[in-house]
Amino acid sequence: MANQSIRIRLKAFDHRLIDKSAKEIVETVKRTGAIVKGPIPLPVKIHKTTILTSPHKDKDARDQYEIRTHKRTLDIMEPSEKTLDALTKLELAAGVLVQISLDEV
Repeated sequence: MANQSIRIRLKAFDHRLIDKSAKEIVETVKRTGAIVKGPIPLPVKIHKTTILTSPHKDKDARDQYEIRTHKRTLDIMEPSEKTLDALTKLELAAGVLVQISLDEV
């Protein structure tokens, strides 16, 4: 696994959860001796929805709701078997989506 890297992408609605999960991953990987680049914050995606508050009149009376999706990227350079074992045993907070991809350097 000398010429490979692992890219981990985290997504969550709560920025505190995603930061805590990224910190746990970085600490775990550093304990195993691998090199970590990140966490790199990516742009926040904001999805807004507008709803009429009144069913009949008052077209101007509306409520607006939004969902913010926070994203982070971590790159692990030169992972070892020990690093992979530690990452598979790691338990992260509920509400954080984790995508892992293996890339050639």
